[in-house]
Amino acid sequence: MFPADCLIVVAKRDCPTCGLVEPLLFELVAHGTPLVVYVQDDAGYAAGLPGQQLDATLEQSFRLGVEFVPTLIRMAGGVEVARTYGWHRGDWQQISGLPGLGAALPELRPGCASKTLEPGIAEDLVVRFGDTGLASRAIPLGDAEDPIEACFDRGWSDGLPVVPPTAARVLRMLQGTTRRPDELIGFMPPDLAPCTVEKVAINAVMAGCKPEYLPVVLAAVEAALIDEFGLHGILCTTMFAGPVLINNGPLARRIGINSGVNALGQGHRANASIGRALQLVVRNVGGGRPGEMDRATLGTPGKYSFCFAEADDPAWDSLSVERGFAPEASVVTLFAGEGVQGVVDQKSRTPESLARSFALCLRVVDHPKLAMAGDALLVVSPEHSRVFIEAGWSKARLREELEKLLLLPGDEMVVGAGGITEGLPAAMAGKPVPKFRPGGLIIVRAGGGAGLFSAIIAGWAASGPVGSIPVSKEISV
Repeated sequence: MFPADCLIVVAKRDCPTCGLVEPLLFELVAHGTPLVVYVQDDAGYAAGLPGQQLDATLEQSFRLGVEFVPTLIRMAGGVEVARTYGWHRGDWQQISGLPGLGAALPELRPGCASKTLEPGIAEDLVVRFGDTGLASRAIPLGDAEDPIEACFDRGWSDGLPVVPPTAARVLRMLQGTTRRPDELIGFMPPDLAPCTVEKVAINAVMAGCKPEYLPVVLAAVEAALIDEFGLHGILCTTMFAGPVLINNGPLARRIGINSGVNALGQGHRANASIGRALQLVVRNVGGGRPGEMDRATLGTPGKYSFCFAEADDPAWDSLSVERGFAPEASVVTLFAGEGVQGVVDQKSRTPESLARSFALCLRVVDHPKLAMAGDALLVVSPEHSRVFIEAGWSKARLREELEKLLLLPGDEMVVGAGGITEGLPAAMAGKPVPKFRPGGLIIVRAGGGAGLFSAIIAGWAASGPVGSIPVSKEISV
């Protein structure tokens, strides 16, 4: 500790400005000034000076709130009354009370960042010496427990290893947003447990997210809680569905959400960890565990994580613009999707021919004889989209053509037609039937630049009040 009335200097050897002021510290002591010097990195700095201390743990620097070195502080009656950092001759002379101090030195020299601000150190100091402000219960582990195995044992994992969510890691994650940790986002089904920004950050850590991904995860959680999305139903249904995250806007590009080669596959941290974080929130906050509330008969690998970005093309409106957002907005759209059904057409060179191929493939979503029972997300690759764009077809034009091609003859769709007992009620005979409900066909552009392959992701949209409607949420930092 330090006297109630004194000067305090915090410095480090590898700072040139700290080296500049080092002789002045001896001058201050020679004038009888009570002085305490905390050195962050090298006990050789100001060695032999009374009051010099090595702040190896950085505890004193942390408690004094030092962000730059050198920092000069005057204490009076145990209370800080003045502070300056770097070297400013007038400030040092005024605070020290020595008008001639450093007269031969330059008038001004900037300092350096304090070691307390180095990556990985700031959060650790808060945990060791401060108040984290975290409300979540800390789970102590035994000395012999492996943290990763402990997460498995406690049921926090989706079946793959998770990153143990230490307090320091959670604090680091929370730096990715300006939102308060205790802000309530909503009540997460199926248990309707309160879900705060802090709870989301914990699961983002476990999923392997970077702090800059957190705003996307938060927006995805908010979108998932919109009633129309029907998250509780998605969990409880025996269908294959899970949340698919489609990203648009500058934030997706900045943090590296993949929209190109292998966009629906592995290998990109942002895609994998953001989608996984949402799934872990549902599991660990809401209690949506397979075999309990999650009743999927087969499920899909996409329930680990299913997140990608739409590739930009000025000729086609993005999904977010189609859904009413500004072109410059960063938006995440959630779709209750199943697995990936490939569309292979390497021969069509006209938009009419390629549209017919897409329509034939879309007809088999759920079952060729079922209509308005599921939505579909059509992911058009760049080579396929070029066929339409070069012919002047907008995305809206393609959708209109597909809707016409997917107006199906009711006689072929009813129960028993073609010797198949699956199908529509007999009352639909003789009537044209749309394959998808209004708004049930979504088109996005993504994928690598080579390959005449597109994809269909079937969606869960049971008829009547049960089912899921795609939802979008603008991302805020």
